[in-house]
Amino acid sequence: MRTRLVVSAVALIAVVAAVIGTVTTIAYRSYLYDQADTQLRNVSHRAGGPPAPLPGFDSRAPREPLDFVIGPGAPLGTVGAVVVDGTLGSAGLSAQAEQGSYGPMYEVGGLDAAQREALAAAPRDGVPHTVELPGLGDYRIEYASGINGDYLVGIPLSDVQESLSTLILVEVSVTGAGLVAASLAGGALVGIALRPLRRVAATATQVSELPLHSGEVSLHHRVPEADPRTEVGQVGAAINRMLDHVHSALHARQQSETRVRRFVADASHELRTPLASIRGYAELTRRGREECGPDTRHALGRIESEATRMTGLVEDLLLLARLDAGRPLSYESTDLAPLVVDALSDSRAAGPEHVWRLELPEEPATVRADSARLHQVLVNLLANARTHTPPGTTVTARVAADDRHACVEIEDDGPGIPPELLPSVFERFARGDASRSRHAGSTGLGLAIVHAVTTAHGGDVSVTSTPGRTVFVVRLPRSPVDIDSQAGHRLITQP
Repeated sequence: MRTRLVVSAVALIAVVAAVIGTVTTIAYRSYLYDQADTQLRNVSHRAGGPPAPLPGFDSRAPREPLDFVIGPGAPLGTVGAVVVDGTLGSAGLSAQAEQGSYGPMYEVGGLDAAQREALAAAPRDGVPHTVELPGLGDYRIEYASGINGDYLVGIPLSDVQESLSTLILVEVSVTGAGLVAASLAGGALVGIALRPLRRVAATATQVSELPLHSGEVSLHHRVPEADPRTEVGQVGAAINRMLDHVHSALHARQQSETRVRRFVADASHELRTPLASIRGYAELTRRGREECGPDTRHALGRIESEATRMTGLVEDLLLLARLDAGRPLSYESTDLAPLVVDALSDSRAAGPEHVWRLELPEEPATVRADSARLHQVLVNLLANARTHTPPGTTVTARVAADDRHACVEIEDDGPGIPPELLPSVFERFARGDASRSRHAGSTGLGLAIVHAVTTAHGGDVSVTSTPGRTVFVVRLPRSPVDIDSQAGHRLITQP
């Protein structure tokens, strides 16, 4: 904006200066040409003489036909030619001769054929005209007729053109210097005028960098006060009022989320004991000495199954509540390869109808992490691949590492995730279509736990899916260990 304002102002000044310079040049040119025409008329009058004898007027003709080109008032380089019966007779121009005792002496020089031809072509209407004489430049030519005969008289325009060139050069120089000065001064003045607006922009930038979408936000940034009578001051005041409202809304949202998280954590914690009691009494009853009927045994089995499922849901909710509250994790140096091997072995035992493959680096992929929580992440990703793909699907667990990050990829060649579900796949209780429906006791919190645990470790998780290929990628920051090189992968296939 500052640049646009300065450029606009300088462009306006340039246009005004150009108009003033053009008008001045035109006026000055008209003035110089009027002077030249007056001088030309004086020389023409001396050449032709007065049109009729007047009392007291010396009407004696010059002794030589072209003496008028070196007479008083005739500038150096004046040309003249005698016109006899419409044709050009003797012609010449004034030239400087040898220096005399009383000053410079002048003589009448001759014209070449090209110059005579150009002079003869001049209009003979008694009005001054500009004609270019080869080798001599532009001349102001006038046809004169009087008692002494008919003549063509011309004076050079070199002085006029030089004066105009000097004026134009001065105007261009002054205009250029003025534009440079205007640019510097305008940049400084606009910078001072826009300083409050830059403060507004700086405050808006600071607010935009805050994590307003999640967590507790301390929104204490405000625009410095400015003159409320100016537009910038009014904008700053409006932004401050808006920030006050946003701060109040964020504070209310945070309080509400805190209450909800506390409720979920408390409820989950309190439900663990009665659920354990329900499972225990159901199992005790089913295994007791008293004979139970088939319906009773089926009902007790269903009670145990649903209690187990509900216990898993409560544990998942309690874990998410703890992660949301920022509970610290037990960080230690952890190699991802053994965790992936253990998790894939468990998944192979739970889903023998799938094909399980493992790709590990030859060097340790060490991270600073909570191994128990990372194992849960891997178990959830592999369980997600197992439960949402048909039998015979190949699931590949892959570990890779570089100097900054270690990655775990879980890839399957199943039907894929619907595109409309991808943006919300890590949300809690997100539902897909039938190909990834919630069956086999799924709580719908597995991928939400994966995202929460990964984020708590300072990493990120992403997913890409097309029919025939779905890849979940977990990226974690490396622990501070020396890494000499990254070796190739070894491929392990478990049928």
